[in-house]
Amino acid sequence: MGEQGAKLTEAGRLVAEALVDDLAPLGPVAAKKMFGGHGVFCDGTMFAIVDSAGTVFLRDDPDSAGDSEAAGAERHSKMPYWTIPPETDLLVAATRALDVALAAKR
Repeated sequence: MGEQGAKLTEAGRLVAEALVDDLAPLGPVAAKKMFGGHGVFCDGTMFAIVDSAGTVFLRDDPDSAGDSEAAGAERHSKMPYWTIPPETDLLVAATRALDVALAAKR
């Protein structure tokens, strides 16, 4: 989930572990090592990523990505994942990201 050639880091691992704990109210949340970072899944659906630097990105849809950017979020490369805008409630934002990811699977 990092840039090409990125390696897993302790910072990324610690953030992914904390994120799993923080998002437990969503259901069975787990992090898996992927491409130098971690994918974060709820019941098998990936809705968040943590890059090798420990930055958290949440799934967003094309229709509201502009709103995320206007709120101060930054896009992860060409993937539909954005940082969490300042002053945003993590659980609310993650719930929305999971809803977006589930809708994309349909």
